[in-house]
Amino acid sequence: QVQLLESGGGSVQAGGSLKLSCAASGFDFSSHFLGWFRQAPGKAREGVGGINIDYNTRYADSVKGRFTISRDKLKEMVYLEMNSLTPEDTAIYYCAAGKDLLIRQSNLLVPAPYTYWGQGTQVTVSS
Repeated sequence: QVQLLESGGGSVQAGGSLKLSCAASGFDFSSHFLGWFRQAPGKAREGVGGINIDYNTRYADSVKGRFTISRDKLKEMVYLEMNSLTPEDTAIYYCAAGKDLLIRQSNLLVPAPYTYWGQGTQVTVSS
């Protein structure tokens, strides 16, 4: 059974940091690209960061320089380290995985190529 389980969300003041974790199981982790998405109330789900099987990464312009995505193939974990958080980062954050050996890096931030999704973890940033 495929499972993506996010953790690490919470409430933080503006300027603070959080590190999200996602534990993967039930699929071949090393052959899947991984991503973090977020969805704020009333807004569409948007890609935050993605990482392919070669560890190449892609970030949304809004988080570039502040967020870092990483993956650990031995632990089958994917992480999102978030620094300099602002209230605009408030959202539910989702971990996702997909498999396409030819995926373009630009598509790592698009929801459609992803097959598996976690349930999400809430991040709230107060001013």
